[in-house]
Amino acid sequence: MPVSVDTKRNLIALSVALAVCFAASAIGGLLTEPNLPWYETLKRPGFAPPNSVFPVVWTILYAMMAIAAWQFWRATRKVEDLKLGLIWFGIQLGLNVAWSFAFFWLQSPASGLVVILLLLLAIVVTIVVFDRSSRSAALLLMPYLLWVSFAAALNFAFWFLNR
Repeated sequence: MPVSVDTKRNLIALSVALAVCFAASAIGGLLTEPNLPWYETLKRPGFAPPNSVFPVVWTILYAMMAIAAWQFWRATRKVEDLKLGLIWFGIQLGLNVAWSFAFFWLQSPASGLVVILLLLLAIVVTIVVFDRSSRSAALLLMPYLLWVSFAAALNFAFWFLNR
């Protein structure tokens, strides 16, 4: 049975969303990995999870982000809404990478805190915009919002303990 043009288009769009999200993940990893020895020297808050938790959680979240972007793309009928949603998605993805740069590469919990607060705002705006076209796309971003909220508290604690 031949694959329809719509099916091919959907698979390409999903592949692009996955590639973009995991490219951001890879860049963040490249900024983080060389600085893990510095991170290990920091005083850790009691609620900091073991380092082994982060790659598992982030892999799941990046996959959910990609599926959310894809669902938003599929559901949105107005070009203006699509542009707005994808711009905000891109902004939050860029801020996600910028956090790795600020916190790990610059070795600055204070800079990381500023970036993560901007990231939280961008995620909220993205969820609101996505929700206009696709409730499921917006809901897929909720675990990401919750995790980044936790990460912001963790970032604050690292800053506070290591001033």
